[in-house]
Amino acid sequence: MYLLELGGEDDAFAACEAASACSAVERLAPGLATARGVSDRVRGLAFTHRVSRLVGTCDPDIESAVATLEAAGLDREGSIAVRAVDVRGLTGVSTARAERDLGGVLVDRGFSVDLDDPDHTLRACFSEGVCALGWLEAESVRDFGDRMPTKKPFFQPGSMDPLFARAVVNIAGARPGATILDPMCGTGGILSEAALLGARVLGNDAQKKMVEGARVNLEHYFAEDSPLGAELADWHLTRGDATRLPYRDGAADAVVFDAPYGRQSKIEHDSLSDLVGDALRETRRIADRGVLVADRSWVTEAEAAGWTVRETFRKRVHRSLDRHVHVLD
Repeated sequence: MYLLELGGEDDAFAACEAASACSAVERLAPGLATARGVSDRVRGLAFTHRVSRLVGTCDPDIESAVATLEAAGLDREGSIAVRAVDVRGLTGVSTARAERDLGGVLVDRGFSVDLDDPDHTLRACFSEGVCALGWLEAESVRDFGDRMPTKKPFFQPGSMDPLFARAVVNIAGARPGATILDPMCGTGGILSEAALLGARVLGNDAQKKMVEGARVNLEHYFAEDSPLGAELADWHLTRGDATRLPYRDGAADAVVFDAPYGRQSKIEHDSLSDLVGDALRETRRIADRGVLVADRSWVTEAEAAGWTVRETFRKRVHRSLDRHVHVLD
């Protein structure tokens, strides 16, 4: 069993993303979840920061944590460090005292302490109603700041931030061997995150400047001398109508797109509803899994287009904008 330390404020959304890299994910407490199995893809998750092999759970106080660790079997040796966290400040526990007392248990069991470069790190996570102890096994790569919209060669206001883009492409199933299509790719943020996970990416946009800008951004990240040191990605861009895409049936494993937010589309349609509804029907032809992000609910239109809406989430961006996430099968 594994312990997942979740980021952000929406644990349901974080757990949904975690399920793309872990099996049998269940929320344990605010900021925490468990999983029965994990893959190497946990390092590419946006809203799971750390994964530990679970030692045990107990009441959220130091005495209970110490008793749980004392009763646990330990299958490792070498140097250790203990890191305690009061998840979201929910318990008021003294993390310094927790680290000291739990470290004392391990020293009594023959471990040496190395706070700088330990062989093993024990995580003690105190949250509402529970403390979970686990040996750290993996941490996600937190390099999203390097790809913020304003740092890209081509930038447009309203572009999706890379942390959120990474989460939605994970939910869609981006990974080596998968093909991800974004039919309204804009500046290419979704494509970049999917490609960084090893997926083949297909991008389309109605506007020439967006296609050219997305190409500039992708070349920036995936050229041989990329600042990220990324390998050359497999990507392809087209300019056209998202309701009449130049791809065969079943060409992609998943579709991910950020629908227009109530603004005038560059494609001639009677209404935004017609545009999104027709795009949903077209993408259903090309993929059997998808994630639609929008500024409103498109559940009715998605179901009319032949999709099953498996889950929905509502994410606050700022006072005047919520993002609605639709997970489609």
